[in-house]
Amino acid sequence: MRLFAAVLPSAQAVAELGLVVRKLGTLPGADALRWTGRDGWHLTLAFLGETDEALLAELDTRLGRAARRTEPFTVRLHGGGRFDGRALWAGVAGAIDPLRLLAERADAAARRSGIAMDAHRRYVPHLTLARSRTPVDLRPYVAELAALEGSPWQVAELILVRSTLPRGGVPGERPRYEPVARWPLGGGG
Repeated sequence: MRLFAAVLPSAQAVAELGLVVRKLGTLPGADALRWTGRDGWHLTLAFLGETDEALLAELDTRLGRAARRTEPFTVRLHGGGRFDGRALWAGVAGAIDPLRLLAERADAAARRSGIAMDAHRRYVPHLTLARSRTPVDLRPYVAELAALEGSPWQVAELILVRSTLPRGGVPGERPRYEPVARWPLGGGG
């Protein structure tokens, strides 16, 4: 199964971002982008990729430990950016150091569970809004996102998510995301 560790934005953050994305959708060329859906908005901490189910018990233990070792913290959506003209994203501000630490712990948990992870690189906290198969000038969208200043929310749990990619090539079809496990941060809850 295809998995990733994530943090989910609050309902208020999703509603606020929805208004911004609606405005972005009116910019020239917006119809050429593949927009992510509200139900799939998340901050990926560690992408595990295709994962053998035999590793899930160990992964559960290690991600649980990573969550317990991380106290809840507060973040907010702020600004935005792009990756190589192919991905548009909303940025994150607030307690970035604890968010990065949680991402590092999730990555380490996966590695120690026997999951072959991509080469380690510095975590860039973001929420992907749109993608393109070919390079696109995303600068007007990033300029519009500069004013994004979302309401803060408390990150209180680490979530393991299963990602099911679209199969039929149906226009507009998006990946489906299903929480597989949740762990409260700091051992609460």
